[in-house]
Amino acid sequence: MNTINIEQMDLNLFKVFEALYEEGSASRAALRLGVTQSAVSASLAKLRKIFNDHLFTRTGRGLSPTRRAEEMKPVVSDALQSCRQSLSLARFAGNASQERTLAIGWSDDYEIALGRRVIDQVHQALPGVRLLFRQSHSKIAAEMLRNREVDLVVSAPPEASLALKYETLGQGGYACLSATPSATLSIEEYIARPHLLVSSGGIVGIVDEALSALSLKRQIEASTTHFSALPFLLTGTDALATLPRHAARRLATVSGLTLHTCPLALPAYSGGMGYRAESLRDPVIAAVVTIVRDQLLTLLNE
Repeated sequence: MNTINIEQMDLNLFKVFEALYEEGSASRAALRLGVTQSAVSASLAKLRKIFNDHLFTRTGRGLSPTRRAEEMKPVVSDALQSCRQSLSLARFAGNASQERTLAIGWSDDYEIALGRRVIDQVHQALPGVRLLFRQSHSKIAAEMLRNREVDLVVSAPPEASLALKYETLGQGGYACLSATPSATLSIEEYIARPHLLVSSGGIVGIVDEALSALSLKRQIEASTTHFSALPFLLTGTDALATLPRHAARRLATVSGLTLHTCPLALPAYSGGMGYRAESLRDPVIAAVVTIVRDQLLTLLNE
């Protein structure tokens, strides 16, 4: 590399470089840094002049780093990481009761099954942290992370991105809930009874696809987007709902509904968590990620 005049550099330029590299977009980098896109462009112009290199070129998928940028990235990130760790640890450790809010995005089946566990663990380990639960699912999880609406998500694998990390932690199956106490549920009874569908789209679900392959069809009397509504919608009826087993177990425990083994063979779903790659540089977010990871691993293996 050419000799660089240190007086020309400041920490904010390095932060802009890192954000551009990891986000691959000037607009997303601006959102991440909390500045305007024109400010990011101005900083990039300074960086290009200082390093005598274009650093990022525009492609159909966003900004792509040049060879010089690839060489710079580990050096820049290591330097910024050292600064962040020192400042963040000192700030949070200096006041154990410091208030801070972290947002978790997940669908309410995970909130039902894991919410209380995560609250208790976070409160014990990080008493100054307040959790904010926001509804999410795999189709919008990546966007919520990029827009910084949440700090981490629990979902099926979201849209892939260099700036986002996703960990697949296990697989889960399905169960049925109803207000009737029958011990077993045959496929014939399953088809004959009305169903409540829980779906973000509200039209068809995985059950309908599996039934179609068997040339069968169920009667859906209503749809909802929230699993938490099921105790109120099922009680006093002979209707059924098919849902992830982890949420069905928890709802059966607190509502008095009957938990049934699903008589229909359904494919397992992937369970995992995603977060912005740069988030783990923050020791507080890293601690919450560890707590959620451990709880999710336990849930998916119960």
